[in-house]
Amino acid sequence: MNEIQNKDKIIKLAEDLDNDLELQDVNKMITYFSENCEIEIFGLKMKGKTDLKKWLNWFFNLFDTIKFDPIIIMVDNNIFFEEFIIHVTFNKGEKLSVKVAEVLEYQNYKVKSLRLYLDRLEFSKVFATGFLSKKIVKIIKDRSLTDLI
Repeated sequence: MNEIQNKDKIIKLAEDLDNDLELQDVNKMITYFSENCEIEIFGLKMKGKTDLKKWLNWFFNLFDTIKFDPIIIMVDNNIFFEEFIIHVTFNKGEKLSVKVAEVLEYQNYKVKSLRLYLDRLEFSKVFATGFLSKKIVKIIKDRSLTDLI
């Protein structure tokens, strides 16, 4: 059943999700998602809680710290949209802040679909050091997905 969800409850659930994401607790994060959830990031589409867990482990293994600063939040029926800045400290110590857009589709107050939109090249800056050519940046972009696909 795809009933309209309460706007305030969706906003609270999304806020709780962000707070728990900052704590990097995979088991807690999984509880926010439906069994048949879909995740899309960097053009990759993943389905189900097994892929969700794989994505969360990949995400948490990259960063020592994660912090979100919301810019704008909108809710329309079952859809939650947020533009935010993510501030991360990589395991190697580098710090990065990137603007991200996220779309969450809720069903029965569980995330049915999560779509994240961000510039992967922003993250490539952390992986790249010294003098780089376009070819090296492409290689680094590809490596940033190692173990995810």
